[in-house]
Amino acid sequence: MLEIKSLTKSFQTGSETRRIILDELNLSVQDGESVAIVGPSGSGKTTLLNMLGALDRPDSGDVFLDGELVFSKNEKQLAQFRNQSIGFVFQLHHLLPQLNLLENILLPVVAQQSAVDSVSRKRAEELTQKLGIAGLQNQKPGQLSGGECQRTAIARALINRPRILLADEPTGALDQQSSNHLADLLLQLNREENTSLIVVTHSMALAWKMDKIYKLENGKLQLTEA
Repeated sequence: MLEIKSLTKSFQTGSETRRIILDELNLSVQDGESVAIVGPSGSGKTTLLNMLGALDRPDSGDVFLDGELVFSKNEKQLAQFRNQSIGFVFQLHHLLPQLNLLENILLPVVAQQSAVDSVSRKRAEELTQKLGIAGLQNQKPGQLSGGECQRTAIARALINRPRILLADEPTGALDQQSSNHLADLLLQLNREENTSLIVVTHSMALAWKMDKIYKLENGKLQLTEA
């Protein structure tokens, strides 16, 4: 289970002024649960996602995974934690243009070991099957559609079997049909992999597909009906 307790984050806006973005937030996400976080632009949704993914540290408060304090780790341990326990999907796929689809998927594996083993390669091939991109393994990002690139990014995020999948506007750059298809794939994988899914989105169509919806506004999280 992922938990945040009294999480607070602020930013300097003037010589003596700080703007509070996250104000003592509390949130619990169970294994395999899907959660949407919605709210106006600038409300701190991406900032919250960065805290959950250990990309940024809070001013105060704690993040726990299975009762373990995430920010008690040093920077090297945090990097390993992100690689093994967290999968990230962004609005833009951030694939490396010089690598083919399969090589992009295997990047998190290469970051932790000198060579790709047969287990990781089999895992990558299974993910391409699930995501409908198996026939494109040798294609480079420039040869793929936006939806195919985003599905590749999802496979990359899942390659190390993370406990948590964090998605920041994952359908924001796609047309409606591709958005609907990608949302359904995310939820299918959420169930099959028993990976907790946390999605930041402006799309209520996507948010309504999740188990729970939280609205972030004025630094506070409020549970709404999903």
